Amino acid sequence: MVELFRQGGPFMWPVLILLIIGLAFSLERLWTLTRASVNTRKFLSKLHNALREGGIEAAAAECEKTPGPVASILHAGLSRAEKGVEHVEKAITNAGSIEMAFLERGMIVLTTVIVIAPMLGFTGTVAGMVQAFDSIKKANDISPAIVAGGISQALLTTLFGLVTAIIIQVFYNFFTSRIDKLIIDMEESSVELMDTLVEMEEKK
Repeated sequence: MVELFRQGGPFMWPVLILLIIGLAFSLERLWTLTRASVNTRKFLSKLHNALREGGIEAAAAECEKTPGPVASILHAGLSRAEKGVEHVEKAITNAGSIEMAFLERGMIVLTTVIVIAPMLGFTGTVAGMVQAFDSIKKANDISPAIVAGGISQALLTTLFGLVTAIIIQVFYNFFTSRIDKLIIDMEESSVELMDTLVEMEEKK
């Protein structure tokens, strides 16, 4: 593997750097999104029980001890519950925007790696082919031995660039699906909380 890397030429190094950056951000996103994911149904059940038994303060305490963006936006809403439903809705909207930015942090880096890695690979391919044709010109011969080095470099850089892009693309798609699920959970849970608070106000 190391020998193939060396044969790929100088363009293998920037592609390798992109792979390392992509994997580093992927691991960070994996850890963050794993911590952010909770059993939303179970959490909402506990939250509704806390609202019925202990009121707003008990529900807010339940949110504080639960990790993830769903609990964070509901806590922001509950902290404004005394000022009315409109303030709750505004607080949830503001907190939701912040949480979405947090969830999507680093995704632009993964997108950049996915786009640039194959381009660097193709650039290495062009450089390898130029080298191959230059060798032919100097030797005035189209012997396989003369052009093999340049063609090998061309193929290896393309391969490495594409493999890098594929690996990071898999991570990116997985993270996108997890983020979409978390956003849906945030929206559904905020609607449920608003409905519950409206019912509680009507009963007063």
